[in-house]
Amino acid sequence: MKNVSLRVLTAVVGMTLGLAASLPAAAQWKWRDASGKVQYSDRPPPASVTDKDVLQRPAGARKATPPVPATEASAPAAPVAKPAAPGVDKELEERRKKEAQEQEAKAKAEEERLAKARAENCTRAKNYQQTLDSGIRIARTNEKGEREILDDAARAKEVERAKQVIASDCK
Repeated sequence: MKNVSLRVLTAVVGMTLGLAASLPAAAQWKWRDASGKVQYSDRPPPASVTDKDVLQRPAGARKATPPVPATEASAPAAPVAKPAAPGVDKELEERRKKEAQEQEAKAKAEEERLAKARAENCTRAKNYQQTLDSGIRIARTNEKGEREILDDAARAKEVERAKQVIASDCK
């Protein structure tokens, strides 16, 4: 008797497992295509099939969304912009305008600072050139901390350097 009940139990468990395994196969879509033929699939019908032509859906399947053209279906969806609350655009525009004015003010201040530095360099270079042209002795300190008097070659180099500074900064 035990063998019979064991066989029956095994058969019942086997049928239960077979039935459970076949449930996903029951999740079939059924629809009528454009030519009127009935189609079966485990995947939803193409977007071109209207909702009225879908004859059967798997349990829990939602109704089809409106068809999407193929070019849009392959492209990633763009985020939908929320309409801005009244007044937000004005605030944003004012903020952008203020930032642009600040940037312009910074650029103008930087330009004025550079112009002032060029004017100071120009004045110093002209004064130094006058000193060099006067012919007086010019002394400078070398790397060792010793005092050196400029000879004619060094004076010529300094005159040339002063002329370059004047040419670049005195416009």
